[in-house]
Amino acid sequence: MKSRLLVLIILTSLFLTSCNSKLEGDITKDEKYGGLATYYEEDMEKPEYDVVKAKVIRVDRDDTTLERPNIPIEQDIRYQHLYIRILQGKHKGEEYSVRNTVEMVNPYRLVFNPGDKMYIYVYETDKGTVGNIHIYERCRDSAIFIIVISFLILLVVVGGFKGLKSVITLTFTIILIAFVMLPLILKGFNPLVVTVGIISVTTTFTLIIISGWNKKTRTAILGTVGGVLVAAFAAGLVGRVAMLTGLGDEQARMLAYIPQNRHLDFKGILLSGIIIGALGAVMDVSLSIASAMWEIEDNTPKISTKRLIKSGMNIGKDIMGSMSNTLILAYVGGSIHLLLLFIAYDITIVEILNMDMIASEIVRAVAGSIGLISAIPLTTWIGGTLGRKL
Repeated sequence: MKSRLLVLIILTSLFLTSCNSKLEGDITKDEKYGGLATYYEEDMEKPEYDVVKAKVIRVDRDDTTLERPNIPIEQDIRYQHLYIRILQGKHKGEEYSVRNTVEMVNPYRLVFNPGDKMYIYVYETDKGTVGNIHIYERCRDSAIFIIVISFLILLVVVGGFKGLKSVITLTFTIILIAFVMLPLILKGFNPLVVTVGIISVTTTFTLIIISGWNKKTRTAILGTVGGVLVAAFAAGLVGRVAMLTGLGDEQARMLAYIPQNRHLDFKGILLSGIIIGALGAVMDVSLSIASAMWEIEDNTPKISTKRLIKSGMNIGKDIMGSMSNTLILAYVGGSIHLLLLFIAYDITIVEILNMDMIASEIVRAVAGSIGLISAIPLTTWIGGTLGRKL
């Protein structure tokens, strides 16, 4: 019985994914998309350039600090002439002069100083020499790597062996999402089927690594999967009634404009994002309740099912308020610039609520909270009934 649950979850996930693959294979893309697939999925000619790191050696000209009171800001264009050295790629060590155009009307403008690092597009000629250089962005990856590595080290230092387990499970989840879930969705697989399969595998792996294979873990796995499925169902139902498109934000619309990705299910992707966003909080709640119920049963093995379920519900109610706030505040924090923009332009609440982008975010936050709340009675009931026999 100990291994049946794990095998059942993994086999179910693989079966759903394979069924979806079979369905996709039975219907040609031209049939499914009205004959437009051949047109939209023709290989696009990719521009021949490399993205490499460079360093500013000196600034030969810089008029970004000059005062020009007589020029309207929308017409005010400044220039920097930068002498740079390429730090990567085939042309490493080569030095070139690059003009940096700065539009003063743009709040986000790139102004460089000697010693700054940047990423550039390097276009080659037919002879393999550098033909043109465009500035892409500032170099920020070093700072990001430092904070990520510091976070992982802190997990291990403070958490010890359990912290190391957290690093392993986090790495596994990121790898599975980046190299399995996202590629499958891009290939046209059903986002919901793929996501349910992925969360089943990641939840099982994470909870087994963290707390071992026992009644507590098995209860938490079932409670977590059940909670996120409830969140997905709630989001899907409201999304259908509210006629959400899944194209409410700029990133989704950019993805829709890529010709070879015209077959993507954007509503499904929206629901997948809701499931993934709720997974961490739901897993935390389920494991906390299952762990507490395990301790209660371990100390009072003769406790009745009714009393054990009641104790689990009381524990879950204490967790519910803070965790719901965690989800809601996380989504609000990610949208704070947008909320400030609405206030600045005095947009009414009716206008705001009817925007696809805002409606999608509200559904995302509330559906995640519904999944979290649903995980409490689910985990409690499973822990008090099935969990005692698993």
